Amino acid sequence: MRCREIIDVATGRRFGYVGDVEVDLETGQATALVVPGRRRLFGLLGREKDEIFPWETVRRFGEDIILVETDGKRLQDRRSKAEEKVRFQED
Repeated sequence: MRCREIIDVATGRRFGYVGDVEVDLETGQATALVVPGRRRLFGLLGREKDEIFPWETVRRFGEDIILVETDGKRLQDRRSKAEEKVRFQED
């Protein structure tokens, strides 16, 4: 699935390439596709937040693209919230 570009069916917007797939460890089913955030200033300033597409938004798989339907909504990075909780607990 990596090296496939994610494109919104409704708007034609190109989100980027799949960098990771979230999997439910109990069922073994894919739950979401992750597009890594773009690098800021050649990576010196880190990255933007990852964009996560729940499996329900996937409409079609092609040889080199994946079509999703997001209803024009930009999806936020759920992992950043989990990381914040871990950091808070460590302090």
